[in-house]
Amino acid sequence: MNSRFAVAVHILTVIAHAGGEPVTSESIASSVNTNPSLIRRLLAQLARAGLTESQRGAGGGALLALSASRITLCDVYRAIADRELFGLHRERPNPRCPVGRDIQALLTERFGEATNAVEQTLARTTIGDMLDRVKGVPA
Repeated sequence: MNSRFAVAVHILTVIAHAGGEPVTSESIASSVNTNPSLIRRLLAQLARAGLTESQRGAGGGALLALSASRITLCDVYRAIADRELFGLHRERPNPRCPVGRDIQALLTERFGEATNAVEQTLARTTIGDMLDRVKGVPA
């Protein structure tokens, strides 16, 4: 997933920091120090997940679709993730090999447990929490 998750959290925290005022992709891009087109692509994914919405016209920009205290980092992760956190090898292992026969099932089980642990950890933090920390409010 590279840095898209981190950028998406940054985007939502910038929007939350605006206190209900629409934020342009150019303004967000300036904070992230990246291209506004990347911000627009991520905003589209966040909007499809119901986390942001757009206000069109003069003075328009991105807004949170939910309160910052209701958007968890797990919500952001799920909105941005386009594949599994851990992937199996594309080729099927040799079923006649004692390792190859069972390795994918074992890995799938462990990868599922690891993904659940990551999601549970991310679910404990909201964009509101991130905003508080940015503002210097202790956890």
